[in-house]
Amino acid sequence: MRGLIIAIDGPVGSGKSSTARRVAELLGYTYLDSGAMYRAVALKALRQGIPFDAAAQLEALAAETRIDLLAGESGQRVLLDGADVTAEIRTPKVSQFTSKISVQAGLRVHLVAEQRRVGAAGGVVMEGRDIGTAVFPHADLKIFLDASVEVRAQRRLAEHTARGEKITLEQMMGEVHERDARDTDREASPLVRAADAVLVDNTAMDVEETARLVVMLAREKAESRV
Repeated sequence: MRGLIIAIDGPVGSGKSSTARRVAELLGYTYLDSGAMYRAVALKALRQGIPFDAAAQLEALAAETRIDLLAGESGQRVLLDGADVTAEIRTPKVSQFTSKISVQAGLRVHLVAEQRRVGAAGGVVMEGRDIGTAVFPHADLKIFLDASVEVRAQRRLAEHTARGEKITLEQMMGEVHERDARDTDREASPLVRAADAVLVDNTAMDVEETARLVVMLAREKAESRV
């Protein structure tokens, strides 16, 4: 029987990536980080000096770019045109630029098509902001993760601090509010909860608790298909 397609969406700092990785581990599924694909294109655009609002150039860039997501000993590795950019795509500069270019519809068309190709066989956990609404609207299980703005900002702050980056909680709060507004207001695949998505508020939950809840829901869904 084909494995489930599990879509996990949510705003910045909701724990999508960590939860999706852990769910994939527990179920023996493949983890697909859609955000890493957008970040890779953003990095390439920055390197080439392409503005965030140059829609035609960004679309062409996405069409000519090859992005591979590979399993590594310390986590997923991201290859951009064959070169490992796993660390480079996680910088604040790339994060901000990614949020800005992700509103471009033409660019999204190319990346959504690639995401569908990779995940079509099932047995995958994919996370992002439009997985359950645009990429896999017929996913077997859709999860919408959320948490309070304060908690999401604290989580993001911890990530940046761990990388040695200096930023205040106040600055991070502002960034989270800005990202939320950009993600929900964009015309192309805005961040919204799919009508059939299960809302999971993990404000008071850690990654393991959140992941095990999703796994429980996944197993229930799998059993109902038998």
